[in-house]
Amino acid sequence: MGLELITAQLERLTLFSYPLLVALISVIFFKERLQLRLVVALIVSYLGLALVMLQEELLPGSQVGLGVALVLASALAFAVYLSMSKPLIGRLGSVLFTSLAMSISSLFVFSHGFATIGWADVDVTSIAWFWLVLLAVFSTVIPSFMISAAIGQIGAVQTSAVGMLGPVFTIALAIYFLGEPFTLMIAVGALLVLTGVGSLQFKR
Repeated sequence: MGLELITAQLERLTLFSYPLLVALISVIFFKERLQLRLVVALIVSYLGLALVMLQEELLPGSQVGLGVALVLASALAFAVYLSMSKPLIGRLGSVLFTSLAMSISSLFVFSHGFATIGWADVDVTSIAWFWLVLLAVFSTVIPSFMISAAIGQIGAVQTSAVGMLGPVFTIALAIYFLGEPFTLMIAVGALLVLTGVGSLQFKR
């Protein structure tokens, strides 16, 4: 829903803030010490996000605030998932944990589909089914198993650090394939977000 209101670049940068939310959850619920580094990272990252938002506010008919709020809610949900999953992955193993999580998630997706759309209104072409299958397998299922395995091996914080490449790839692809604009303000904002999150993740 957020992607209907904001560009793919802003969506990815917003979603990319989830490592900061993971760290905040650790401070609030797992009694980890609040470090100055986290406070600085939050300020720098969300300042960069605000710059990109200001750029998109200039577009006609913009609903940037709502779009970013929806994506931030998604980032928070993912941060909770990462924070709570490591103990379960340790007990169940990454393959079983991911299989259970994906299966249960699918039940909710189908329930939501039945409630809001219904099968009678589903009209999908064969080429669309082809792309949907590719997205499901190569962009959802396989990466989910990889992320769970990574969390089991190196933990949620370091796993999210490696994810710093995600926004860079997304921005490049959005410019090339979607023709989205890329301005100096977007570049500065993206750099601030990457710097803020990166400063929190990488250790000596």
